[in-house]
Amino acid sequence: MNRLFAPAELPTATTTKPPPTEHRRVDAARVHRPVRLGEPCSFFTPQNYEANYAYPLLIWLHSAGGDERQLARVLPLVSTRNYVGLGVRGPVAGPHRGYAWPQTADGIVAAEQQIMEAIAKARDRFNIHTDRVYLAGYESGGTMAFRIALRNPERFAAAASIGGPLPEGHRPLARLTQLRKFPLLLAHCRDSQTYSIDRVCHELKLVHSAGMGVTLRQYPCGDELTTQMLHDLDVWVMEQVTGIVAADQHERAESPNDWN
Repeated sequence: MNRLFAPAELPTATTTKPPPTEHRRVDAARVHRPVRLGEPCSFFTPQNYEANYAYPLLIWLHSAGGDERQLARVLPLVSTRNYVGLGVRGPVAGPHRGYAWPQTADGIVAAEQQIMEAIAKARDRFNIHTDRVYLAGYESGGTMAFRIALRNPERFAAAASIGGPLPEGHRPLARLTQLRKFPLLLAHCRDSQTYSIDRVCHELKLVHSAGMGVTLRQYPCGDELTTQMLHDLDVWVMEQVTGIVAADQHERAESPNDWN
């Protein structure tokens, strides 16, 4: 299993224990850094970009202490061809380095504004499919990805979090009627020191009762981001785009050892 980030460096549920996968080269596609000094976003151009094709937009929210440039390491390992990528910087400077996603009233509003403004910039640069905008993030960025998608289900097609729990406080399910069957992907590290299995089980019950569509993938590792997780993110998002469940994912979902 190839690690990208580890702690030292920085109503149907599906559970899987994924096998290893090859990882892709980070330099296989062009990554644009912020368009001007101080711009809180970066862009990823898919290989062989076709201006006449409306691409899905995959928005990546970095973990605490990171910034919008985390996109450059992550998106090529998701896919070099399938998406226009957008990395967004957290609205608040971190205590030691980088930026953060505070789950406060002001922090939520600031994050939402920053993300919406970045989407508008992406639309100015690229041909983006209106109904195929996806939010994803790592740890606290994943929690904020869930938060913003749940606040704006009409703007996003689905949301994914790797190692970040569902948001708490400030009424994350206030738009419950519009959230019925809204697709969520939750990737959980089995040996996480910050996100326990008990909490995952509690959250699954919550989203079941809310009627949302949740896919849970569990990985035999600690608090880290791996290439397998990013591969599975690509497969899941493309399932949302095409409406077709990948055969290998279906077979793995039925494994009797998912929780072992």
